[in-house]
Amino acid sequence: MMKAVSIESGEASKAIGHGVNRGLSVFDLVLRIVAIVGTLAGAVAMGTTEQTLPFATQLVQFSAQYDDFDSFKLFVIVNAIVCVYLVLSLPFSIFHIVRSRAGKSRILLIFLDAIMLVLLTSGASAAAAIVYLAHTGNTSANWFSVCQQYTDFCQRSAGSLIGSFGAMVCLVLLIIFSAVAISRR
Repeated sequence: MMKAVSIESGEASKAIGHGVNRGLSVFDLVLRIVAIVGTLAGAVAMGTTEQTLPFATQLVQFSAQYDDFDSFKLFVIVNAIVCVYLVLSLPFSIFHIVRSRAGKSRILLIFLDAIMLVLLTSGASAAAAIVYLAHTGNTSANWFSVCQQYTDFCQRSAGSLIGSFGAMVCLVLLIIFSAVAISRR
């Protein structure tokens, strides 16, 4: 025999809100993992970028390495910092899945995520400016495109930006979804 159970409308909306917050917390964890992969891939790809042009003589060699450019060094350092932060924030994300009503730790994560977003944006933008200059040059300053000679170097450095910009999108989404979860409390 089935019993009829009446649920007050306030209790039903709390149960639905709790499920939505838990879903947002799971999505938060997934976004953090994707951002970790993006920043790590960007840092490793840029940090291992180098090319030496082949010449007939061994006495004269031209090479390009990521550490020849300060913007690329900044890019690697910033991506590493953000990657470490994201790894250290994983326990908080797991905590939010277990206790979806936690508010103070979400506020802390929003604040720290915003700082990391600014850091990552600055590093990726500086590197993107150098990659653009390497691809197109600047005729008014008599800077020629170096990507005609260093094709592998340019392709790899441009490719490393993809992971970083992907992680930036993830951080923006993390901030938005954390704010939504806080507002639903």
